[in-house]
Amino acid sequence: MAIENAAVNFSELVNKNKQTLALLNESPRLLLHRRDGEDLVLTTAARAEQDQSVVSAATRILAAMARREPGSTELLLDVLPDAFPWVRFLPEADVHAFAVELVDTMRAADSVGNSASVAQLLTAWQHTAEVHSDPELLAALTRNHDEDYGPAPDPRAGA
Repeated sequence: MAIENAAVNFSELVNKNKQTLALLNESPRLLLHRRDGEDLVLTTAARAEQDQSVVSAATRILAAMARREPGSTELLLDVLPDAFPWVRFLPEADVHAFAVELVDTMRAADSVGNSASVAQLLTAWQHTAEVHSDPELLAALTRNHDEDYGPAPDPRAGA
């Protein structure tokens, strides 16, 4: 059973910092709700290091299996729909490309200690699957657009 993360308003941390920080003794993370910005997550350095160690270990295992084990690519392709159900909408060649890119990006991200590129990759591939799931949208986006629609306006104009 997963432990629920504690959640408080950011002002609680500012006004009652000892009591608020004590919540980290009972919860791995503390979600801080902010009115004027994105919510924040507070955790201890030890827990953050543990989380990074787990992600790094999983990445290394996946990458090693993908490189060494005969048939591992096929196994990865078989399990991807369980982990990411939306891959069922991707063409077969794209599923393979996604699997290779995922492993490579996870290894690279682990080497620099920043998983933002993995999150971006997952989002991009999920959006690709969403396009493939809608025949009308797929047809509109893959239709031949030989017509010239003229110059595109500068997106920075008026900003």
